[in-house]
Amino acid sequence: MHATSAVILIRPTGFGYDPGTAATNAFQRPVVQRDISERAAEEFDTLLAALRSCGIRTTVLDPVDPAAPNAVFPNNWFSTHADGTVVVYPMLTPSRRSERDPHLRSLLEAEGFCVERVVDLSAWERDGRILEGTGSLVLDRSGHIAYACLSPRTTPEAVDLWCAHFGFRAVPFNATMDGSAAGAPIYHTNVVMALGTHWALVCLDALPAPKERRLLQAALEATGRTLIPFSLEQMHQYLGNALELQGGRGPCVLLSATAFAALHPEQRRTLERFAQLVPVAIPTIEAVGGGSVRCMLAENFLPQEGIR
Repeated sequence: MHATSAVILIRPTGFGYDPGTAATNAFQRPVVQRDISERAAEEFDTLLAALRSCGIRTTVLDPVDPAAPNAVFPNNWFSTHADGTVVVYPMLTPSRRSERDPHLRSLLEAEGFCVERVVDLSAWERDGRILEGTGSLVLDRSGHIAYACLSPRTTPEAVDLWCAHFGFRAVPFNATMDGSAAGAPIYHTNVVMALGTHWALVCLDALPAPKERRLLQAALEATGRTLIPFSLEQMHQYLGNALELQGGRGPCVLLSATAFAALHPEQRRTLERFAQLVPVAIPTIEAVGGGSVRCMLAENFLPQEGIR
């Protein structure tokens, strides 16, 4: 299956502006207000309520490092897979490496999920091979394709190694904040694009090289998905940071209220052919953390005890 019906979230206990990650994430802004942590907690709870109303199973964990400013974005340091594998990833910034919880396996097993093995790739950091989970890799799990926007957080060597290990075909490309060759690299692939079972949101305008634009478009079209292009302006409103999940009443697409408001009517109608759209307002997390709803959701594909 491409979409799962369960997700893992981590509470934003130490949420705040991180200048270390801001060096490679141009979406982050140093917002000056006293109640940032309280606002982030409220936004987190709003997302949690939206997921539960859709019939999505949620597993909520506390951060192993309570002071980690980016812990609310867990999909960058681990991913789960239907064969019971948990993968732990090499992170660029030291402040994010402290998010990795050595007890993750036991925590998930205590929740009734089957973990057959943990593949820890964090040692790649020593060689500068960085790959930040499903932020760096937008995965077509049914087609075994890994889309990767190359950046300091997504190095080509790490992409190739990961794909060779897990049997995926890599589709790498370069994308920038303004779509120019001299522009700042976009930090994560899941800002540029999102994949559903039958649709693909993509900001082709962010790719400076015409050849790479053509190759990415062709790769997506070859999967049979309906292509929904969006603009650079919409990318800056987090339209690419959406996630399809399998809800109790069918597929749904979780996205921020910011992204939802940026949709053009035709784009919205196309998406609604395939899934219910579920917007959630998280303006503080978006502004301070530089990530949106998809970044807050670690998909849980692990088998459940008694369900295999």
